[in-house]
Amino acid sequence: MDAGRVKPMAKAAPQPAGADRDATGEKVCVQCGRPRDPRYDPFCSRRCADVDLYRWLTGSYVIPGGEKARPEGEEEA
Repeated sequence: MDAGRVKPMAKAAPQPAGADRDATGEKVCVQCGRPRDPRYDPFCSRRCADVDLYRWLTGSYVIPGGEKARPEGEEEA
């Protein structure tokens, strides 16, 4: 395994509101469900934070929205 590669984790399913807490009410990591570490909030570790960043950068996460409006006079390529 390359040192620069992140070991893939199972895709996190969309979570309903309030799903960032366990049965006792303690806040948990949004990636893996372990207790959060204040240094990496809302994650438990640097690894979970990096996995989340990787998913954003590779397009695994997408914010829904319409197409961008093109400025007048600009044509499609």
